[in-house]
Amino acid sequence: MISADNLKSGDKIPSERELSERLNVGRSSVREALRALELLGLIETRRGEGTFIRDFQGNQLVQLLGTFILQDEKAKHDVIETMYLIEMDCLRLVLNRADEKQLLKVKSLVEQNQLNDDEFFYQLIKLADNFLFSRIWLILKDYYNSVQPKNVVYNRNIILQLIEALIVKDEKWTFSIYRQLRNLSILSDKY
Repeated sequence: MISADNLKSGDKIPSERELSERLNVGRSSVREALRALELLGLIETRRGEGTFIRDFQGNQLVQLLGTFILQDEKAKHDVIETMYLIEMDCLRLVLNRADEKQLLKVKSLVEQNQLNDDEFFYQLIKLADNFLFSRIWLILKDYYNSVQPKNVVYNRNIILQLIEALIVKDEKWTFSIYRQLRNLSILSDKY
């Protein structure tokens, strides 16, 4: 329904009555579902105005789900590995799509210490120009940040080398530096 109605953050959702009719369910079921969504921070109800979609970014949904779903170490490892794989696939897209001017702009921001690690990778993911990768990465990154120590610092010189490898479009060098940056010696050389 969100896609069909082209709804986005800040948009008003249909009334309980309309949702009940469109979804062919009882109003009490709709009301219960809306309460659950509001508790998760995905929607907000404003008295006298209606119910609106909230921006999921910055809410505690990922941490909440992690508490219940991602209890075992294997699941945590899988989430982090998936985030790294998305980053590598985005690097491959950047190699094919980004031009030198775009990469030099990111390099300048890194040199001026205007980007932390998350912001740097987000800039690269934007250059990959794949909305789905971007959305998935943001969710996985929220989870990653909730389970990793906050004092993880990456070597700026390695990040600058990664940008250089992207500028010269050297795939092997790009992935070698990425593995060094993320300390991923166990990943296969196919990346």
